Amino acid sequence: MKKLVLTLAIAVSTLCAFAREVNVSDKVLKSFNTEFTSAKEVEWSISKDFYKASFIYNGNYVYAFYGMDDELVAVTRNISPSDLPINLQTTIKKSYSDYWVSDLFELNNPDGTSYYITLENADTKLVLKSEAGAAWGNYKKVNKS
Repeated sequence: MKKLVLTLAIAVSTLCAFAREVNVSDKVLKSFNTEFTSAKEVEWSISKDFYKASFIYNGNYVYAFYGMDDELVAVTRNISPSDLPINLQTTIKKSYSDYWVSDLFELNNPDGTSYYITLENADTKLVLKSEAGAAWGNYKKVNKS
């Protein structure tokens, strides 16, 4: 048993040692901590153009994107179809009843709130977008065959 515990401890410390540490600018951290004071389990990643904070906020998994100029660019969160505005729920039920929802998220940015939903059936994958709760529009369509 002691060997197993020792082996696990070494493995975990080795993984932690090789984990990529993200150097987030002080301005981004200050902005994040001001905006999301009760955020929990915050993890940062970085790409060429953005810092991305993944965290739990008010019981939801949330993602905040900051530009390299330290400005908050967008906030996204996965939502349930029942969290959509009623008109968008109704359209999905009426017009896309032969599809299932495989992904749905809300995006908030300076332009307002948008919703992206991915619908699938055996042959097709559709991504629809709604801006400011307006009607769904086609964003992307992929034939699976």
